[in-house]
Amino acid sequence: MSDRDEARQDFLKAAGWEKAAAAPLAGDASTRSYQRLDLDGRPAVLMIAPPGAEAPACPPEADEGARRALGYNAMARLAGPNLNAFTSLSKALREGGLSAPEIYAADPAAGFALLEDLGDDLFARVVGRVDEETLYRTAIEALVRLHEGAAGPVRGEAYAMLDYDALALEAEAALLMEWYWPLKKGAAASNDQFTEYLSLWRELFQNLSAPHVYVLRDFHAENLLWLPDREGPARAGVIDFQDALYGHAAYDLVSLLEDARRDVDPILAEKMIAYYESFGGAQFDRQGFQRDYAILAAQRNAKILGIFARLAKRDHKPRYLDLLPRVEAHFRRDLARPEVAPLRAFFAKHLPELV
Repeated sequence: MSDRDEARQDFLKAAGWEKAAAAPLAGDASTRSYQRLDLDGRPAVLMIAPPGAEAPACPPEADEGARRALGYNAMARLAGPNLNAFTSLSKALREGGLSAPEIYAADPAAGFALLEDLGDDLFARVVGRVDEETLYRTAIEALVRLHEGAAGPVRGEAYAMLDYDALALEAEAALLMEWYWPLKKGAAASNDQFTEYLSLWRELFQNLSAPHVYVLRDFHAENLLWLPDREGPARAGVIDFQDALYGHAAYDLVSLLEDARRDVDPILAEKMIAYYESFGGAQFDRQGFQRDYAILAAQRNAKILGIFARLAKRDHKPRYLDLLPRVEAHFRRDLARPEVAPLRAFFAKHLPELV
């Protein structure tokens, strides 16, 4: 038995689950893995997050220079190996009336957490069995609850939620140039091209509203679970939120409606944007929201193009190449919006197939 297996057994014994039967669950694109446990008919999920498997998370006090020195996780303000992020955020989301999994036991230092099992009914799987618009309206209602401040601030000794600032947005957008560009071009971008690209993004980010709401960052149909026995927004179970930041209200709508893994009918997407806006009241800045949506849609899809290219090339997961055409189509539509016209001109010159 390896040291890691022994640590797992010690954790489960301390939690009273050492006799549980275990079966692997499908993982995601991260370094975490999951097992479904059954203890005399009681279900749970074991999250395994090896502490040394990722680059360091962003220290709350780190300035831009320190973050750049630490690398991508710190620049993009990812939680990295800090399991306290997941446990702290789960508590806050649940207290806000959202369906994050309850934490039964956790040992962040060892990298284990025992979670409530919310089932297998991902939104992406139940479409057809459950009306698609009902699913997406429920997801929008969960975002509205979140953006209304139902979940309180998260700041403690072990974890503090930070802002989705310009450096984090820039680091993500840069992934397109770092990984997708050489995948398509067969060579790295020149320094001048990279500098021009980042300069365009910095100008766009200056037009965004200030970060002001929870952003879960991966809010889409593969990360939402249908819980029909619950009520209202709680019918949308959320399971991937450890990288949450205070950011812009439009971001998670982009994640939901410009989904990298499934097609969302544009008519349905427009209806859901209007549905979200309908909760805003007389003070809602619709023009500002639509501006943020346009910029963040392009930013998110630039990031996803880079991430999928990186997963294929660096992490030897070629299946992610099959997802690129959908994300490229999203990005083309994003570039057609007038709010990002300078960015469109850049790609028309250098990667015209994306325009």
